[in-house]
Amino acid sequence: MMRTEELELAQEWDKVFPRDERTEHCKVTFANRYGITLAADLYKPKSAQGKLPAIAVSGPFGAVKEQSSGLYAQEMAARGFLAVAFDPSFTGESGGHSRRVASPDINTEDFCAAVDYLSCRDDVDEGRIGVIGICGFGGIAINAAALDPRIRATASMTMYDMSRVAREGYFGAANSKEARDEQRRAWAAQRTADYRSGEYPRAGGVVDPLPDDAPDFVRDYHAYYKTLRGYHERSGNSTDGWNVTGTMSFLNQPLLSMASEIDTPVLLVHGEKAHSRYFSKGAFELLSGHNKELMIIPGASHVDLYDNFDAIPFDKLQSFFAEGLH
Repeated sequence: MMRTEELELAQEWDKVFPRDERTEHCKVTFANRYGITLAADLYKPKSAQGKLPAIAVSGPFGAVKEQSSGLYAQEMAARGFLAVAFDPSFTGESGGHSRRVASPDINTEDFCAAVDYLSCRDDVDEGRIGVIGICGFGGIAINAAALDPRIRATASMTMYDMSRVAREGYFGAANSKEARDEQRRAWAAQRTADYRSGEYPRAGGVVDPLPDDAPDFVRDYHAYYKTLRGYHERSGNSTDGWNVTGTMSFLNQPLLSMASEIDTPVLLVHGEKAHSRYFSKGAFELLSGHNKELMIIPGASHVDLYDNFDAIPFDKLQSFFAEGLH
């Protein structure tokens, strides 16, 4: 097994969702190809025997495993899968320095490293492993599926294409060379300042308090990340966010450039009223083959698919992975 760094992991139940007694839970760690040790919560059906199909879950972008990804993993375990929810590199309880930076390459590798780990467990059928990516990690999960054929099925929930939003801004509002050059200059100046000071300032998490003119989707983020519903002290979205330069590499690295070559099943799920719905629509247009599906949840917002059991189609996810990981 690959050598891992010893991490400081909380042992108490500190999730934003209740524990499901239908499942067993433990903390695990595994290393990615860059030598970064990732922390994960592992959930499996209580009293399960034999080799199980497995799912790796991560996201939303800027969240931690104690939030939405853990909720998904625990529910999928209650439905018969072994599931891990992991903190991406540089975030949460996972290793990597500096903290609170994101990388299209390294975060894709994080999913592949989870597959490495699951493939080597005695209680996992290594030919039946899938992934679930939420929000910004929905796009990253698709990129991982395009790279790693061991991922036999992929679900992308309420996805953001982080490279597209970095490149174009929301709804294409900054989709020009001039706007991108302005952003490049700002990041370049910030890098010089950071190196000079020896510190990486944070960009800030979800805005708090809410301004009177906050868009509905920002209000939805606040209602999750800044209240008891979803607040977690290790979550960047709940606290002080990414580094100011933390997401800069997404600008030049289109995540979905090889999506058309995914041969395995892909399920895209989005809320009808989500501001981000166009990301799933764009991704679906890039996918090819008969085993790709875009599912729209009537009346649902972006954040409804974080934790709302009336909106998250867990029955569909169960059948999708049961069939895709057969």
